[in-house]
Amino acid sequence: MQMNAGARRARGEILLFLHADCRLPAAADAIITDGLNRARTTWGRFDVTLTGTHPLLRVVGVMMNLRSRLTGIATGDQGIFVTRSLFEACGGFPEIALMEDVALSKHLKRYGRPLCMRHRMTVSGRRWEKHGVLHTILLMWRLRLAYWLGADPDKLALRYAIHKQ
Repeated sequence: MQMNAGARRARGEILLFLHADCRLPAAADAIITDGLNRARTTWGRFDVTLTGTHPLLRVVGVMMNLRSRLTGIATGDQGIFVTRSLFEACGGFPEIALMEDVALSKHLKRYGRPLCMRHRMTVSGRRWEKHGVLHTILLMWRLRLAYWLGADPDKLALRYAIHKQ
């Protein structure tokens, strides 16, 4: 609901959605505008680099980027950008408790594959390190699998919230 409210208040023609623990590359606005114009597409996302000291965080970042390139699904960690007209045509983010970014990406893919920017966002690896990198990887894959198999996003959000404590 918050992202849809933000989109309604925004004045630009291109909307950008990202998590609070992410940093965009320098000149991200120009990178996005130029990329969309050159690729003649209406949405996309950035590659990511995870910060932190655990050696697996680099692997996690590489795998996130690869997964997104193969599936065309982007997440808030990757800074989803989309033209206002396409966002509105899709009805915005579905008002579900978890996986709203995955659901939006799935809908956006009907209009074309995302532009996958090789410019990198920096994403905090803090939550990965706090809860254990392997544990977090397994949790996220279990949640995604359950979502794809039709699990209720409200119940998935509860499972995710328990993990974050």
